[in-house]
Amino acid sequence: MHTLMQRLAITTCLALAAWHFAAGGPARAAEPFFFMQLSDPQFGMFTDNKEFSKETVNYELAVAAVNRLRPAFVIITGDLVNKPGDAAQIAEYQRITAKVDRAIPVYNVAGNHDVENVPTAATVTAYTNLFGPDFYAFRHAGFAGLVLNSSVIHSPKQTTNQLAAQTAWLKTELQRARQEGAKPIVIFQHHPWFLKTAAEPDQYFNIPRERRAPHLALFREAGVKYLFSGHYHQNALARDGDLEAVTTGPVGKPIGNDKSGLRVVIVRDDGLEHRYYALEEIPARIDLARPAGPAK
Repeated sequence: MHTLMQRLAITTCLALAAWHFAAGGPARAAEPFFFMQLSDPQFGMFTDNKEFSKETVNYELAVAAVNRLRPAFVIITGDLVNKPGDAAQIAEYQRITAKVDRAIPVYNVAGNHDVENVPTAATVTAYTNLFGPDFYAFRHAGFAGLVLNSSVIHSPKQTTNQLAAQTAWLKTELQRARQEGAKPIVIFQHHPWFLKTAAEPDQYFNIPRERRAPHLALFREAGVKYLFSGHYHQNALARDGDLEAVTTGPVGKPIGNDKSGLRVVIVRDDGLEHRYYALEEIPARIDLARPAGPAK
């Protein structure tokens, strides 16, 4: 049986191979497709790490929905567990994630509860040993997904060269995706870049402006229009010009008015449509011929 790290490597390599060998650049999907974003399963948060039975129930419901709806891929935008390095929480996350049908690629994203609020080289290495790379790119037809470790962007002071290495990689990948005609180019990470406006003050839930502004400039230059994140434990939608920042509520414990749930994102030639569903409201099927419905 493949480990989650091996599954990530295999699905990423297959996606990249299909993209590189397509004649004349990345293949474009003739028909729309959809993917699912899950965020913050965060095993242990409901009971402050005493146990995680509620997280188990919620995450198993989410994985069952993935297998029923059969998205092109599923991405889990961080805080896989609540206590960094906790063996029991990690094992339960891996056990349930392994139930996702092998035909559906699963992409993990590092959250602050996975690598610590202020990550170090050691905590990042511990994460990558369990879950695979903390920053990487993947493809589905003409779609380019770029995954970042936002904890390193948010609080880089205890790492060595991780932020510089990730930024150099990001610039190269953005240039490559743009030159090869990838569309859309979508950024995935745990922390929101912003919740209301791109110039909003720094706070726990967003990326500090010192590193926010230059990254947003990179995204605009490369034609990026969509930024997907979690961390906030509720939904938030914000725009800055052509950039849409989509913050998705948790599979795990909610904070605020939104219930535990997940997001369905439909990819069309003219852009993305998305909608957040509470776990008890997830539809029986996704009709790509119809709009996703009002975003939330």
